[in-house]
Amino acid sequence: MDIGSKKPYPANALSNFAPHPFEIDGVQCNSMEGFLQSLKFKNPDMQIEVCTLVGMCAKRRGAGKHWRQTQTLWWKGEPIKRDRKEYQDLLDRAYKALAQNDGFRRALLATGNSPLTHSMGKNKIQDTVLTVSEFCGRLCKIRDRLHQESKYD
Repeated sequence: MDIGSKKPYPANALSNFAPHPFEIDGVQCNSMEGFLQSLKFKNPDMQIEVCTLVGMCAKRRGAGKHWRQTQTLWWKGEPIKRDRKEYQDLLDRAYKALAQNDGFRRALLATGNSPLTHSMGKNKIQDTVLTVSEFCGRLCKIRDRLHQESKYD
């Protein structure tokens, strides 16, 4: 199943553009895209603002940021190198928080056991804040956990 905002349900509801509110480290996010784009901003107040954005508004807000030269992203005023474990840990926490959203969970479970892909995504970490494998891998891991939990309900 190719995930994208213009695809039919449930693929569109799994897009980072989808409006699935969640909270991470005390910061309210209205979409995963808002969170991801916020990482391009050094100023914590600006990050909080960007976290409230959804879809293309969030994407456009982060589009002009030049993080690629230094491969440095930011969370709550702290620099994080893109290729470090700390960055992966932050992504894990964000997706774990997103997985608390009922609409996101329903959409993910609606994929059954379909392979998850993201044809419009990028594969090199130096080019994007979230590669295809980082994205799809996290979705599959969460889906597997949800399937396990449902066996015991």
